[in-house]
Amino acid sequence: MGEFTIKMPDVGEGVAEAELVEWHVKAGDPVREDMVIAAVMTDKATVEIPSPVSGTVTWLGAEVGDTVAVKAPLVRIETAGGDEASAPARPAPLATEKPSTAANESEAPARPQPTQVKQALSQPTSSGPQEKPLASPSVRLFARESGVDLRQVSPNRPDGRILREDVEQYLARGASSLAAPAPFARNTTTEDVKLTGMRRRIAEKMSLSTSRIPHITYVEEIDMTALEDLRATMNRDRKPDHPKLTILPFLMRAIVKAVVDQPDINATFNDDAGILTRSGGVHIGIAAQTPAGLVVPVVRHAEARTIWDCAAEMARLADAARNGTATRDELTGSTITISSLGALGGIVSTPVINHPEVAIIGVNKIATRPAWDGAQFVPRKMMNLSSSFDHRIIDGWDAATFIQRIRVLLETPALIFIEG
Repeated sequence: MGEFTIKMPDVGEGVAEAELVEWHVKAGDPVREDMVIAAVMTDKATVEIPSPVSGTVTWLGAEVGDTVAVKAPLVRIETAGGDEASAPARPAPLATEKPSTAANESEAPARPQPTQVKQALSQPTSSGPQEKPLASPSVRLFARESGVDLRQVSPNRPDGRILREDVEQYLARGASSLAAPAPFARNTTTEDVKLTGMRRRIAEKMSLSTSRIPHITYVEEIDMTALEDLRATMNRDRKPDHPKLTILPFLMRAIVKAVVDQPDINATFNDDAGILTRSGGVHIGIAAQTPAGLVVPVVRHAEARTIWDCAAEMARLADAARNGTATRDELTGSTITISSLGALGGIVSTPVINHPEVAIIGVNKIATRPAWDGAQFVPRKMMNLSSSFDHRIIDGWDAATFIQRIRVLLETPALIFIEG
């Protein structure tokens, strides 16, 4: 018998450490070659770590939530061989990370050949109670939130990996692992939940933003009646290859026009160096909710896009973020952000600036309210914009001027389409 030590792999881009977000095994569990044993996260990238050998786990070198340095011992596996060996595992890409080319190829164990893979896939796999089901962290999160025990879900893939679609099919059949509580029964349980992975990153980013940026929030009421009429007409007459328009593409184009006169708002601020970087390109982050938490995919160069192009790119990025396929480049580099909760938007919010930006535009829900037209009250479709600014860079007057310019553009949407 021998012992094989798996080390934390180099996940690329100069990253020296990564957070352990999930174990797929525990001490005493049997593992087979190429079986996923753990998942780690760096920034917004989640990476699965497969085992390069078959054997039995004898030792785990970290707990979920721990930060582990690259090349630090991560797992020890007892193998049938007689010699001790160690090597960094080769990470498998998952979620928002593309395959890394920065891993040390000379130290990585050999991968199975195509014939070996074909033979492995032809063997039946089990996701029963005796073996932890194979699934990505995002699928496990979705299952937990849906109250589903993954051991009860049958995978459709030949390699035994459970996909989100498998869980959705299980739910569609009306199955659930949660028993209904007795009516009016007292619940005295408590649960401590350690923040890990994406939720921990979000917490750190929000803490950084609110501790370093003095926010000023400005709320303005917008009459959206004309724009809503125009949007309905454009959606009705759109070409088959055009996406359905929401109000966000119109707001994006309004922002493009408004920042021309106030370039300090389309900028990032390095508060350590005291340098404000104005951006010629308008790269608009769109805050999107995903099963793993809030991410901000970026529509780059909105100044060079039409209404339809903005809508198509926004839809593409939102799907990629929800499916966990958005790349690092698609989730970074914004110069100003839009935050919208759609129909759940409430009447007022106080959005937190996406550091190191200096402004965020918060969209609240549209509601029909009576408005005085000088002679009588008439029904109008009204919406509040709740926008926050970095008060170190943007004065209250400038913030109000910027939002008033957006208000004029949205209330008279023809102006959005006039160039010059």
